[in-house]
Amino acid sequence: MKIGKKEKSGQLYKAILQLRDEEECYEFFQDLCTVAELRSMEQRFEVASLLDDGMIYNDILERTGASSATISRVNRSLNYGTGAYAQLFARIKDKTP
Repeated sequence: MKIGKKEKSGQLYKAILQLRDEEECYEFFQDLCTVAELRSMEQRFEVASLLDDGMIYNDILERTGASSATISRVNRSLNYGTGAYAQLFARIKDKTP
């Protein structure tokens, strides 16, 4: 289920766009999130990256420790979500020498 515009706070997303570099981003998210929340987001992003690279569920589970439910949820987002993962992966690959 997607968050409707009226339900989300644009202020948070605008603030994130003001971060200037990786260090500022890291510090902001350290203040904003618990360690468990950060680890969970990092794990989901890693799972998405591995799925995007074509890795299979069992190998992802072994490598990341993510549950099959998490892997399935991320896979659903990759295939039926907003396309944000694909957009970011393309940008990251464009910057890789």
